[in-house]
Order: sequence, then structure tokens, then C-alpha cells
Amino acid sequence: MNDHIAAALQDFTQRYCQHWQQLHGHLPASEELYGIPSPCAVENRGDAVLWQPQPFDAEPHLAAVERALELELQPAIVSYYTTQYAGDMQANFEQQSLTLLQVWSEADFVRVQENLIGHLVMKRRLKQTPTLFIATTETDLDVISVCNLTGEVIREKLGTPEREILAADIRIFLNGLQPVISSF
Repeated sequence: MNDHIAAALQDFTQRYCQHWQQLHGHLPASEELYGIPSPCAVENRGDAVLWQPQPFDAEPHLAAVERALELELQPAIVSYYTTQYAGDMQANFEQQSLTLLQVWSEADFVRVQENLIGHLVMKRRLKQTPTLFIATTETDLDVISVCNLTGEVIREKLGTPEREILAADIRIFLNGLQPVISSF
């Protein structure tokens, strides 16, 4: 199953990079990640960094998250966050616009784990089902997450029990993504 998650993520990333290349004639660019060290950074161009995905080379686990909350995580979410280093990518899933969150570097991986811990602590305090975010939306309070109990991909409104199932699992979700390329 984890190999299927990695393959689906890599497939989407390849489609995203190819689409960007076709529209702009170069690798994906990010102004937000400019100046932040990463194995993905290929070239600085103006106020942006051009990037390409790289294999994840740290320990492939989210043990810090599991230890902090005494919680076993869905293997799919571990695979998602430990497949590659890449820039965040814009996409559509059906009618939902989103930004697929990625790990930019080993230092960013530590920050992502800290944010996942904070998110899970909030869910626990609110006595809600544990979820792990994988994407943001245009609405600040809505995030795309994986339910740690079922593995379903959901859109949830932070701080509320409101949620909508988007896909039965993360592989189906990733396979259903369509790249959205911003102007550069």
C-alpha cells in the first residue's frame, strides 16, 4: 500500500512539473521558498527559486509525532510525508482548489512534524477524531486531511466537527488531482 502512495504522489508531481514546463518553459518556481535551503533548489530566478523533486533521504517515519501523542499513524500518511522533497503544488480535486503540502528539506520535515503534533493536540482537546493535514484550501479554516482512523481524505473546518469525505484513501485522492499552474 505504501508503495502505491509513493507512486501516486510521484506521478502527480511529475504531471505537475511537466505541466509547469509546458506553460512556462522551466521547472516549477516558488517565491515563498526563495532563499530557503533545500535539495530541491535548482536555480534562483529573480525573487523565486526553481525546484525539482528529490528523493526523501531522512529516516522515513513520523516517530516524533507518534511518540508525542502515543498514537500509531496511518502508514499512508507516513508514506506521503516521507516519499520526496518538493515544493508545495497547486491542484484541483473535483471542484476543490487546494495547495498540496510537501516537505522542502530535512529542516522543514522537523517543522512539519511539529505542526502535525500541534494539529493533533488541538483535535484531542476538542475531543475530535485525529486527522493529519496534507493540503490547504483558499479558505483559511478549511484543510484537506487524512482521517487517522479510517484513512479517508476529508475536507475539515478547523475547530469544528464539520467534515466532508473527498476520497476513500490518499491514493485515490492523489490520482484524482489535476495540476493548477499559476502565472509566473
